[in-house]
Amino acid sequence: MTTIIEQAVQARLMAPARRMDAVPVTLRYESADPFAVRIAFPPPATLEGIEVSWAFSRELLAAGVERPAGVGDVRIRPYGHDRTVLEFHAPEGIAMVQVRTGELRRFLRRAQSAVPVGLEHLHLDIDHNLDELLRDAA
Repeated sequence: MTTIIEQAVQARLMAPARRMDAVPVTLRYESADPFAVRIAFPPPATLEGIEVSWAFSRELLAAGVERPAGVGDVRIRPYGHDRTVLEFHAPEGIAMVQVRTGELRRFLRRAQSAVPVGLEHLHLDIDHNLDELLRDAA
């Protein structure tokens, strides 16, 4: 059985895209994809006017609330004593948002209660994933 955790949080846009004071974003974790977390931005907060989702590792999020982490498309770092900055790098530019660190920690606790760190491999469905990979290759 797959466990899905969704949590709405308020994010403050730091990029010059559309100026919005606070944006409701959704954090999502699924036990069927135990190494990843996702963040979804609503259409009014994106340049394209459609919902945009980013996926990155749960480990990156956990590290980023404590110290600067990430070198690729997603970078996360503490900002002050109660905020965390998430940077999303894309060909169109860079978007940066601030989220309350406490909200991110609460989300991580909920995800870790569903799938404890170090036990992610027990939630992988290798046979299903291999079938999907081979079906797409045919």
